[in-house]
Amino acid sequence: MTGSSASLAAMGRPTLILVTGPPGSGKTTLAHAVADTLGCPAVCRDEIKEGMVAAAPGFVAAPDDPLTRRTFGVFFAVLELLLRAEVTTVAEAAFQDQRWQTGLRSLLALADLRVIRCRVDDDVAAARLRSRLCREVRRAAHADRDQLDAPPAPFAWLALDVPSLDVDTSAGFEPALDRVLTFVTGP
Repeated sequence: MTGSSASLAAMGRPTLILVTGPPGSGKTTLAHAVADTLGCPAVCRDEIKEGMVAAAPGFVAAPDDPLTRRTFGVFFAVLELLLRAEVTTVAEAAFQDQRWQTGLRSLLALADLRVIRCRVDDDVAAARLRSRLCREVRRAAHADRDQLDAPPAPFAWLALDVPSLDVDTSAGFEPALDRVLTFVTGP
């Protein structure tokens, strides 16, 4: 067991690490880096939807399409299953305050919560969105093109009284991954 994993296990209950931010802010990259280092699962909302799309021939992505709405419930059901089994978990999504609050209510009693907010300049986020549309076939599951055509909407950050850390993902992670891990595993 690594030092980080040992610290989490000593807490006596699992930790739910929420990684959130606007599209293109580096959430998935950071979520997988944290989960890989801690040795715990990363549950990513977009990856769940991509799996649903694989079973839905002819699906066409649109803002708030039926699979997006279904993904929300599946995402939180998976988190609840893992936390009830006392599995420390990294959860990643661009859910904003109202959606996170709704889904988190039943989970708050099951785990200690840490929030990581990924931040990046709007131009960097837009460039990332354009780049992944060109190189990632699975992005067809999402309405990314619609996000490119409009100015970014204000992002409603999760408003919970829990430990939170802002991470700038413009060029790597600032603070660095070791500092993020200290935040996650700390008291």
